[in-house]
Amino acid sequence: MIFVDQVKIYIKSGSGGNGCISFRREKYVPNGGPDGGDGGKGGSVIFEVDDSTNTLYDFRHKKHYKAQSGQPGMGNFCHGKDASDLIIKVPRGTIIKEAESGKVIVDLAYPDSREVLLKGGRGGKGNQHYATPTMQIPKYAQPGQSGKELNVILELKSIADVGLVGFPNVGKSTFLARVTNARPKIANYHFTTLNPNLGVVDMGHGEGFVIADIPGLIEGAAEGIGLGHEFLKHIERTKVLVHVVDISGIEGRDPVDDINKINNELKKYNEELLKKPQVIVANKIDAMYEDENLKRLIEAFQTEDIKVFPVSAVTGKGIKELLYHIKGILDNMDDEITVYEREYFETKDDTPEPIEIEQLEDGSFRVEGKSIEKMLGYTNLESEKGFMFFQNFLKEQGIIERLEEMGIEEGDTVKMYYLEFDYFK
Repeated sequence: MIFVDQVKIYIKSGSGGNGCISFRREKYVPNGGPDGGDGGKGGSVIFEVDDSTNTLYDFRHKKHYKAQSGQPGMGNFCHGKDASDLIIKVPRGTIIKEAESGKVIVDLAYPDSREVLLKGGRGGKGNQHYATPTMQIPKYAQPGQSGKELNVILELKSIADVGLVGFPNVGKSTFLARVTNARPKIANYHFTTLNPNLGVVDMGHGEGFVIADIPGLIEGAAEGIGLGHEFLKHIERTKVLVHVVDISGIEGRDPVDDINKINNELKKYNEELLKKPQVIVANKIDAMYEDENLKRLIEAFQTEDIKVFPVSAVTGKGIKELLYHIKGILDNMDDEITVYEREYFETKDDTPEPIEIEQLEDGSFRVEGKSIEKMLGYTNLESEKGFMFFQNFLKEQGIIERLEEMGIEEGDTVKMYYLEFDYFK
């Protein structure tokens, strides 16, 4: 399977079902009252961590995710069925960003992480809710609330205690296979591993740590050359950086120069990375003919308090001492995972919703608009306080002024959905 650690997808929550306009129809009851049921709630879009996967591969082929809408209400006070939530499972360590701004919405860094990203729309109320002593046959029901939509970027930053870094062909994959339960593909190729392989180091007695083989970095990785930039993100959560170098000299590489080059790329990408503890693995001592490179390596980094461990990933020599040293560093660090804080907050559109006002052929005036519809839904016009509140709303929205400009006179009828009233100054 191809490793995928960043994808862009479209998500949308379900709309609420419309409320129902219905009247009771029974034998010998010629004028039954309103019995329209409420609409069902739309499905929400929920992201959950699934620890059985470590790639976003499945999102390559499916880019659109839509939750179902709630069912409309029905007569006889029947409530529309709520829609099921849409649950999208992602690997632990997935960060969800708003696509346009690139800002973090949520970081699913923990095993039980769960986030309701888009709530489903509220179901509309049936006409049973709008019956009043003066309006006993309301021919209005509330429409369901629309679902929300968003384009998001899913970005995977691996969760590991230790990150292995090094140039291609220095033996990182062989080392990982030696010390963990991971089984990476191992071959003598001069190109980077394509997968950040993760494995668990078992130290016995239920203790251990997670180690990740970060794909080989090359000069210019921080500028996005090659594959480097795509994988630098996986180092950000690690607590300890382990440099693996080829000490044998067979490939003609200079181990000191290799470490300096990689640290330079890390610095350009994020200077904070160099504050992490570092350990150097001088690999391939089984193929080493002279110890000149090893001496230079120890001398070059001893002032920086970076310990060098000569090992052979093939034979296992020196591995045990190295692992206990790394475990000792981790034991003296806190257990907190690096979690990226929320940066994106949904903002409400301040653009006023249009209000339609027209004079009908019978001389009455029709006034409609979403803001009026919402106001009628939660205002008790039977109470004096509620009626005054509604009148103030009409003035603040400029509706009274617009009606007067259109020539409304005292006694004229104003219709607002199920509501009718005579206009008086």
